[in-house]
Amino acid sequence: MMEQLALFAEAGQSRDLPTDLLEYRRCLLDEQTSDYLLAKFINETPWKQTTQKLWDKQYLTPRLTAWYGDLGTDYSAGGKVANPLPWTTELLMIKQLVEPLAGITFNSVLLNYYRDGNDSVAWHSDRESVLGKNPVIASVSFGQVRSFDIRCKADHKLHYSVKLEHGSFLLMKAGLQEHWEHRIAKSIKPMKARVNLTFRWVI
Repeated sequence: MMEQLALFAEAGQSRDLPTDLLEYRRCLLDEQTSDYLLAKFINETPWKQTTQKLWDKQYLTPRLTAWYGDLGTDYSAGGKVANPLPWTTELLMIKQLVEPLAGITFNSVLLNYYRDGNDSVAWHSDRESVLGKNPVIASVSFGQVRSFDIRCKADHKLHYSVKLEHGSFLLMKAGLQEHWEHRIAKSIKPMKARVNLTFRWVI
């Protein structure tokens, strides 16, 4: 499947990020802890590669994923249901860190494993009905710095980019999913492994 490469700045964060919709913090976890967690997630998570349908053809999703959460937090995306794996000690530790920053409690987390620059996620919004009308999502990243791009649905000229650094935290606030879409683009530059955690509340 063809997908656009990154268009935005290769260094630093976009100016004037819409803080009513996004909050970014470097170094939520220190480098040593982040290194440990990255290796543990890569080596011990039961990763799966799903398929997605586009123009009546099935394509492999260009990244690996795993779904963890409370009992009953089955997650339907693209017509598929993922029964959650039980929380690990490490995931619960990170969950306890991000909940005070987000101001809500999370009952599930989606892990994404980007193996290299070919792995990506296309423009989308997290608008599944199980997430509610205006979901709040907390994102924690480990490993390779990748560009998190957002653009306004009504005007694609209005866009921003955040470099998601090793051990960093990004909060997607209420309203972002409704009016904006986001992606992690493919890169022609050599990229090392990255693991991203997105904590959610599933109804």
